[in-house]
Amino acid sequence: MADTALLRVRDLVTSVPTQQGATRVVDGVSFDVGRAATVALVGESGCGKTVTALSILRLVASPGGRIESGTVELDGVDLLRLTEREMRGVRGRAVAMVFQEPMTSLHPCHTVGWQVRESLTVHRRMSRGQARARAVELFDRVGLPEPSTIYATYPHRLSAGQRQRAMIAMALAGEPKLLVMDDPTSALDVNTQSQVLEYLGDLQESTSMSILLITHDLRIVAEHASDVVVMYAGRVVESASAPDLLARQRHPYTRGMMECVPRLGSLSHRRLLAIEGVAPVLDHVGPGCRFAERCPMRVDRCAQEEPELAAVGPGRWARCWRHDEVPS
Repeated sequence: MADTALLRVRDLVTSVPTQQGATRVVDGVSFDVGRAATVALVGESGCGKTVTALSILRLVASPGGRIESGTVELDGVDLLRLTEREMRGVRGRAVAMVFQEPMTSLHPCHTVGWQVRESLTVHRRMSRGQARARAVELFDRVGLPEPSTIYATYPHRLSAGQRQRAMIAMALAGEPKLLVMDDPTSALDVNTQSQVLEYLGDLQESTSMSILLITHDLRIVAEHASDVVVMYAGRVVESASAPDLLARQRHPYTRGMMECVPRLGSLSHRRLLAIEGVAPVLDHVGPGCRFAERCPMRVDRCAQEEPELAAVGPGRWARCWRHDEVPS
């Protein structure tokens, strides 16, 4: 975990209401995001990635959802201790988020240009004319065709991919130090996906912006992430630099995710694998490793005692009793 971190998340616990009471969907999560770094938060659906991101911005749905404990420090300031008024000054300016489903984030009664312009006038103190010109420029940079026309268009008139790019433009309008992206390219075709990610990479180089990239696409991780944090059932199970993690996994779950990735030119020779079983119901987790029932390497100890997230090498952490035995 980086010594020059912009974001430090420590022992974050967030719960949501269930029939059995409050259930921890983010349970003791810790990781860092370095300055000008791109950290990928990966794991299958329901593992707690999105709730972790919402917790960082203090956007956990209430009533019911609640950040129980932990710290989220951005540039040394614990966001969990700020008032809601102070947090409104942080969101959009210091940290911004691109949500997975833009149609629920864009206001249906305003054009997308108006929404980006308002963000610029609030966070960058621009005049309306300056904000309009900057909004059109941002639309162009994220690959939207005819950006001046897009400026005057309502969200429902745009395709899913165009709405996603408009959301990215809006998030970048405040020039945040940290950009949180929740599966931001899922609605984009491969070519547009590449263009958007390349633009973000160029922007990162020129501004030293940090990115927390939530994804399940390990190909994006390989091309764009500097570090990777792997989550399973509300826990961090492995963390390492992207090159180290992709070259050698230290947790069977991460290894299983790698086996699920199709390889170009090998499909006729290799059966596409999947991790057997399903993730545990979080309000019924037992005392052992949460991956134990699905793990091909499990031993008796795995069902009885959960390992800590421990250092297993320089810059590497894993939550597994048999981390040295995971096949390379």
